[in-house]
Amino acid sequence: MVSISNNLPRFGLGLAALGRPGYINLNRDAVFGAAGTEGRQLEGMQKRADEVMDALVAECSKRKADAGMSDLTPWFDCARSYGLSERFVGEFLRKANIKPGDVYVSSKWGYTYVADWNVALEAGAPHEVKDHSVENFLKQLKETQEELGEFVNLYQVHSATFESGILTDERAHEALAKCREERGWSIGLSVSGTVQDEIIRTAMKIKTARGDRLFDSVQCTFNVLEQKPGPALLEAHEAGMDIIIKEGMANGRALKSDVIQSAAKRMGCNPDALALAAILAQPFQPRILSGAVTPEQLTSNLEALDLSKKLAAEDRTTLDEIMKGCKMESEQYWADRGALAWN
Repeated sequence: MVSISNNLPRFGLGLAALGRPGYINLNRDAVFGAAGTEGRQLEGMQKRADEVMDALVAECSKRKADAGMSDLTPWFDCARSYGLSERFVGEFLRKANIKPGDVYVSSKWGYTYVADWNVALEAGAPHEVKDHSVENFLKQLKETQEELGEFVNLYQVHSATFESGILTDERAHEALAKCREERGWSIGLSVSGTVQDEIIRTAMKIKTARGDRLFDSVQCTFNVLEQKPGPALLEAHEAGMDIIIKEGMANGRALKSDVIQSAAKRMGCNPDALALAAILAQPFQPRILSGAVTPEQLTSNLEALDLSKKLAAEDRTTLDEIMKGCKMESEQYWADRGALAWN
């Protein structure tokens, strides 16, 4: 079995909720203030992003010194459509004098942010627009290069679908392979929706002109509620792909689970750390992205690293209880997610 994840940071900070004023995570007003207030303005959002990024750098440094945890290199995950996330990360890293070799950065192309720094839009108006054409790839590749190119380790197709054409577009595949060859960036894809497993299996079969597998990694929604992609993720892991998990707390919905709350109380840990630990304990050896928007949330999320080892080695009964007790039907999960309001 190939374990590509062993040499990469297992915990990262996703900028989906920090790079723009509006997102679908629950209860954002409690952290950022109401729409239109100072905390939602560009300066306020960048200041908050800097605080959380700085907290991750500090925590990684502290834990490396205390426990020699080599898999705790600071890792930031951006996207062209996460508002100004790439700019925020690039400016933070340069201002902090962090060298490219001391950080791991992943980003995504394929969506364009069109909300113009608004929290909510008119009914039906999109916050981001998808375009997986090779022309858009080349355009957004140049934009990513300008914002944080010297730091990028992984570049991902954002939300690959059968309908977008990216899985069959040989011109796009050639362009992605050329990007990896010329820049040294790993190439990945992110997936969402009820057929994540089918997309993963299809992507695994895509080859370059040289016969190599095109995609090095997959970023997938998997959590205690949405578990359908599990078998496909295990197949991808065993084939040597890097497995990254996003939305590990289901945009906050996992924390409403009585099963999670009860188990966390019994184990004496925070529910958020337990929800993430249950993911890290899975056999496909994932890396996870935190959606923290405060330093305190980040510190709590990080406890999942140690907690996952306990679940996997000593407390399999609790892990099984959590996974069985929280699991939802995939169709219902995504229907509920689709009903979440940008706030």
